[in-house]
Amino acid sequence: MAKKSKTQRAKASAARAALREQARLEEVAAAEAKKNAEARAAATEAPKKRLFKRAEKDAASSEGNKQIKAQSKSVEKKEEKKSAPKKRRFGFLKDVRAELKRVTWPTKQDVLRWSVVVVVALVFFGVYVAVLDNAIITPLLIGISSLGA
Repeated sequence: MAKKSKTQRAKASAARAALREQARLEEVAAAEAKKNAEARAAATEAPKKRLFKRAEKDAASSEGNKQIKAQSKSVEKKEEKKSAPKKRRFGFLKDVRAELKRVTWPTKQDVLRWSVVVVVALVFFGVYVAVLDNAIITPLLIGISSLGA
């Protein structure tokens, strides 16, 4: 089986993302329809009986005001919810995995070559520091310390 190019993989990934987004939008629409149905069912409920008529009138007027305020708040909340992304618990790890698949990894020869370069550089600088320390600094410190005695 031939290996897919990065462009082909990117197109396939974009298509999968579009399908996920469409499914999410359908889920949001279904949840909104369910909320609307619950709201209609709650609105058709019979009002509770009160002990005093005045309390009923006040309650009716305040309920009307509360419904108007609740509707305006729900519209604002819907706008806010659309702008805020849905919390995904493992979405970050999935994104990391997808990014790692897109990375062009080095070949074994490249890894071996650069590993050798790093080891040679470490040996070179280790020898350089050892020579500098033992051949120059140590005799200099001994000479300075013998001056005070």
